[in-house]
Amino acid sequence: MSSKPDILTIDPLVPVMKERLEKSFTLHPYTSLENLKNIAPAIRGITTGGGSGVPSEIMDALPNLEVISVNGVGTDRINLDEARRRNIGVATTQNTLTDDVADMAVALMMAVMRGIVTNDAFVRAGKWPSATAPLGRSLTRKKVGIAGFGHIGQAIAKRVSAFGMEVAYFNSHARPESTCHFEPDLKALATWCDVLILAVSGGPRSANMIDRDILDALGKDGFLVNIARGTVVDEAALLSALQEKRIAGAGLDVFQNEPNINPAFLSLPNTVLQAHQASATVETRTAMAHLVVDNLIAYFTDKTLLTPVI
Repeated sequence: MSSKPDILTIDPLVPVMKERLEKSFTLHPYTSLENLKNIAPAIRGITTGGGSGVPSEIMDALPNLEVISVNGVGTDRINLDEARRRNIGVATTQNTLTDDVADMAVALMMAVMRGIVTNDAFVRAGKWPSATAPLGRSLTRKKVGIAGFGHIGQAIAKRVSAFGMEVAYFNSHARPESTCHFEPDLKALATWCDVLILAVSGGPRSANMIDRDILDALGKDGFLVNIARGTVVDEAALLSALQEKRIAGAGLDVFQNEPNINPAFLSLPNTVLQAHQASATVETRTAMAHLVVDNLIAYFTDKTLLTPVI
């Protein structure tokens, strides 16, 4: 048996992460539960992404699992209660991706409101000499509602405030350190705002929280931006609202069943779609990769985690 701790890698590893991990650990790429049986007792740690998490059947199959290092901030696909019960440490790459995710929220808001993508297609199609491009919507003096007011939500608020936009937020509790208005009722926030930006955590508590009722409150002149999780939105209700123009448009970075998203999104001109790219910059993904490794090294050195969730 190797003297290096054995680590199960659920997601593919970027080169910088793989190179560093191989120096300190013995790596076992996950292929199937059947193949996992042969090495399960040796596995002491896991690397995974926020989107993949750790399926319960994998966690259950690893009797000596001690630590999970997540390349992302999402833990909705990890049974944290079970991890606590078994005293399994869980760490994420929190605080490394806040700025890039907030930037993506603003980029999606601007793109869908100003018609950046549709106007790009208009120019490329050679329509400019003979037709008039449709008008966009101004950002200045618009009202932005932010659902979820952690680090990312607050970073979004800082950015949109610079455009002269008014901000209010919905959250599980008020943030006294913020000067933004706290609105404890999500429907009231949707009714008030021109743009509703989703920055809540995934999981059962937020599943389908953006339903027809909320979208109707947002209204025909309202825009939805989602950089949270696809599970937060009732996609059937959203597609209906977009198709019937009961909301003005949506900027979406995340979806249910991604990457195999509902094809109905593809033909909607009042949407801007991204492939879960909010943290996808060279700088941030490199920093995230290093933090995944640093958390594992810290744990197996002195049983601490740099950015623990539990």
